[in-house]
Amino acid sequence: MPSHAQQETMRVGSKRFTESYILAEVLAQTAASHLPSQPVVRQGLGNTAIVYEALNSGGIDLYAEYTGTIALEILKSNGSMTLEQMNAALRPLGLGAAIPLGFNDGYALAMRAADADRLGIRTLSDLAKHTGLKLGLSNEFIGRADGWQGLADRYGFKQGPTGLDHGLAYDAIAAKQIDVMDIYTTDAKIDHLGLRVLEDDRQYFPRYDAVVLYRLDLPTRWPAAWAALQKLEGRIDERTMIAMNARAELNGAAFDSIARDFLAPAKAQAPAGAAGSRDTAARGFTAKLFGPDFGRLARQHLLLVAISVGLAILIAVPLGILVFPRLRARALVLGLTGLLQTIPSLALLAILISLVGVIGTLPALIALTLYSLLPIMRNTVTGLTEVPSGLRMAGTALGMTHGQSLRLVQLPLALPTILAGVRTATTIAIGTATIAAFIGAGGFGERIVTGLALNDRQLLAAGAIPAAALALLSEAVFEILEYLMRRGR
Repeated sequence: MPSHAQQETMRVGSKRFTESYILAEVLAQTAASHLPSQPVVRQGLGNTAIVYEALNSGGIDLYAEYTGTIALEILKSNGSMTLEQMNAALRPLGLGAAIPLGFNDGYALAMRAADADRLGIRTLSDLAKHTGLKLGLSNEFIGRADGWQGLADRYGFKQGPTGLDHGLAYDAIAAKQIDVMDIYTTDAKIDHLGLRVLEDDRQYFPRYDAVVLYRLDLPTRWPAAWAALQKLEGRIDERTMIAMNARAELNGAAFDSIARDFLAPAKAQAPAGAAGSRDTAARGFTAKLFGPDFGRLARQHLLLVAISVGLAILIAVPLGILVFPRLRARALVLGLTGLLQTIPSLALLAILISLVGVIGTLPALIALTLYSLLPIMRNTVTGLTEVPSGLRMAGTALGMTHGQSLRLVQLPLALPTILAGVRTATTIAIGTATIAAFIGAGGFGERIVTGLALNDRQLLAAGAIPAAALALLSEAVFEILEYLMRRGR
């Protein structure tokens, strides 16, 4: 009988920024030859809360995390912790931290070097004196326990920061739309854009040494793979990590290629210029749009939409028929489904992950189904309401039961309106399904999420264009259905 490890596949997760994507590939490729099947890499799962929930629930088995984040954000410690202290606190959760990779990737604030020189700003204390400067900070940094609020209290900042995606903030600071942003100290664009990293003169930020956060049963399930992963200890220093980030962000290299070259350095001895041109050529827009992942992403996106809309039809149409004659019940049900539409999609996904205890397809399908209920149910009720009362009475006069009248008279007449609701729900689901990539559910949103992390407009377009094409295709399909229905009358 096969062992537990042989029945399962190792799953490696990542957060939604360049370095985490690369490290996930490094971990997966290191373990791959020591596993019975290829590991699954679940990229771009979002911020710390989502990827940690994925680990805690068993959706993934390990990912690269940072000691400062573990201590302050996950374990809610009031200060820094040693690795031994972290493991003592993580053990009751069934988790462990190990394999220090060899580099510190800390938080810091940065601004354009020319402005820093002109204003005489060298430290965060200097920055606090310039209240007119505009801060654009990542939303995660603003909300973290070790982020903006604590930093503002320590230094007395009076500025109110604007929340920005981390990748987009680099565009904003280059375009002088913001003056200061939060950075990771191994970001490749710091030097590329001529930014000055401001000194943390009051020592607010802890160290963020990269380690592997894993489920405690992993070493016993895959001992050979765990032994291979332990050989990564100390192998990646800051300079190496910055160079790998630069290949992704500046040269457009694929994350798996970067990891492969790092793990097989003898194969990567070409001059830097040659490597850069090879990366860029390999990742042009056409290659990104029609890449090898196109079929997989299209299949995932279509399945998410088809299953969720199908489930919504099975729920919303019968429920709409049930509440149609009852005014109070109708108002209540439509009000509740309308309320679901007001919940931001990322918030709903995070709530569902906590409720169902898994990441990926299941919470994504539940969310898309909930969002699809309102247009189908509302149009079911509207379609039945628009059936002329005379036709209902005629059916009764002919001796039809209520069920026969509904099946043979009312529903056929209401069908075009119900179909219009399904059409609207499908369009909503196609667009919303791109958000599902934030929790590892796949689809064309994977490219959009990665493009945001890399600030890669071509990759963003390579995800947005196929999703838009699917929406147009669905509109064409519904137009044909409506035409056939009109001809059949």
